[in-house]
Amino acid sequence: MLLTLLTAAAAGLVATQDPVRTDAAHTFLPPGPQHWLGTDHLGRDVYSRIVHGARVSLAVGIATSLLGGACGGAVGLASGYAGGAVDLAIQPILDIMQGFPLLVLALVMAAALGPSLLTVIVAIAVPFVPRVARVARAATLSIRDAAYVEAARGLGASRARIALRHILPNVVAPLIVMTTAQLGTAILVEASLSFLGLGVPEPYPSWGRMLSVSAAEFAQRAPWVVIFPGLAISVVVFASNLLGDGLRDFLDPRLRI
Repeated sequence: MLLTLLTAAAAGLVATQDPVRTDAAHTFLPPGPQHWLGTDHLGRDVYSRIVHGARVSLAVGIATSLLGGACGGAVGLASGYAGGAVDLAIQPILDIMQGFPLLVLALVMAAALGPSLLTVIVAIAVPFVPRVARVARAATLSIRDAAYVEAARGLGASRARIALRHILPNVVAPLIVMTTAQLGTAILVEASLSFLGLGVPEPYPSWGRMLSVSAAEFAQRAPWVVIFPGLAISVVVFASNLLGDGLRDFLDPRLRI
């Protein structure tokens, strides 16, 4: 995961070619010294496009996870701590949102808002909100009646101070784990949206769009234009899942016994 982040940050130095420059005289070149991972149907360097595509995928994944995690955490904290009518009003909305499959809801939002980088981030972040809110609400319910919360309440602390000062720090750990675990899913959904033509538009190089352009027509003629973007998606999703598991083990003291 660190290697992917460094590659995305230094894409301009790591890439060997301009990722959007076409060359009609060198289409479908196999991997070789000049083009390490070959070229596509427009003569663009596949390696350089994968390197620059890491920026798009990680930007969408990280921004989506942070936005969905922040909104879901705030909703879950408010619902769990306020309880009563507030909780009863919020939970049916979350149930309705969670009833839609993640990719379907993201597809509907992306189609309604139009293709753009910001649209993709919002379209993927919104379906994450109810999932994160459930985790935040459960963690809040488990500690809102703890002794230190009752002590703060007895000392006259306001509800906002109790929620932000005494409950939120104890909810952050599961939220971090949940947000990190959603990173791989966000990257996969972004690739799916790009594959269907509703993701990040051209000229941004995107792993999913590379697959959508190449998979149907050129997979047999030039398999490298499909294999390498698919491997990039698989490796990053796998790395993000391992990162989430590692953070869970690190932040949960019960797993260190």
